[in-house]
Amino acid sequence: MPDIERQTIETVKRVGPAVVSITASKMMSEIKKIKLSPTFWVENTNIKAESNGKTKNKAEPEDQRIKIGGGSGFVVDSNGLIMTNKHVVYDAAAEYTVVFSDESEHPVKTILRDPMNDVAFIKIDAKGLPTLELGDSDEIELGQTVIAVGNALGLFTNTVSKGIISGLGRKISAALGDGNLVEQLRHVIQTDVAINQGNSGGPLVNLDGEVVGINTAVIYGAQNIGFAIPVNWAKDDLNDLRVHGRIIKPFLGVRYIMLNESIAKKHNLPHRKGALVLKDHTPGAMAVVPGSPAEKVGLKEKDLILSINGTDLDEKTEVADVIDNMGVGDKIELTVLRDGETLNLSTVLEERR
Repeated sequence: MPDIERQTIETVKRVGPAVVSITASKMMSEIKKIKLSPTFWVENTNIKAESNGKTKNKAEPEDQRIKIGGGSGFVVDSNGLIMTNKHVVYDAAAEYTVVFSDESEHPVKTILRDPMNDVAFIKIDAKGLPTLELGDSDEIELGQTVIAVGNALGLFTNTVSKGIISGLGRKISAALGDGNLVEQLRHVIQTDVAINQGNSGGPLVNLDGEVVGINTAVIYGAQNIGFAIPVNWAKDDLNDLRVHGRIIKPFLGVRYIMLNESIAKKHNLPHRKGALVLKDHTPGAMAVVPGSPAEKVGLKEKDLILSINGTDLDEKTEVADVIDNMGVGDKIELTVLRDGETLNLSTVLEERR
């Protein structure tokens, strides 16, 4: 057997026991009140009710608890802490269960969601669990071999697929759990590894078995184009949990679009770079969040933020890129263009709630 195959097999053996399936369930009576998105699946066969400790038949659907979604995750602390995607555990009204490869099940007790990135942590009551080692996603290279492990289609646990790193620093839009909200993901990893529905939240590992990414999205209608969150983002969250017991993110409080030639021309702006403060099309959206540091310093819709702390903003360096490298309580200096006048504003970053 070639050495590369042997290494792949040994890596999968090490990784597999720490990879879990995560299922979301609701009572049928609750499901009838909502419209499920295409990203959710419903298990129509062998449905069992979990009310009153008795199995019900399909004649009594209101009392049935059925699975409405599925994803994957992996253990990062032997005392029951599991890393996954935020969109896997996005529905606060659902109940979540973790299933290991030996088919043991554990109800999820606690969910902690990153407010900025598609990362979440869930906690179960368990000890002595196998864990995965977190690698350095800043060190990965184009063409590097990687392996994805996860719960494909919510049906096939510990499905393994292999490929390479196809691209770095990608920017995509991904649907959150209800299918109506969209999150902008920046600097994600592109891979040709097969990432199927249900693989979300599972690990993308190198041949040493180190996690370099969290599988998060695919482009439907395309072949071999998948994306993963760089694991280094989640490392910061994990450190926050261990030190503070919560995920801490700095917050400015503006919605914006990054300028390019066409957007600048559309809005009749003299600059071709910067962040234009502008609300999106989400119902009730505001360009400047009330009570935020941005509002306190007087930022307004259609202001153009040219730089933050001397760092010029463009399509490769967004507001969020600069803010993510700062901390709560840090002072920031904004250079802003408003109605042809250049303003220098300063404010202090607060914690995102």
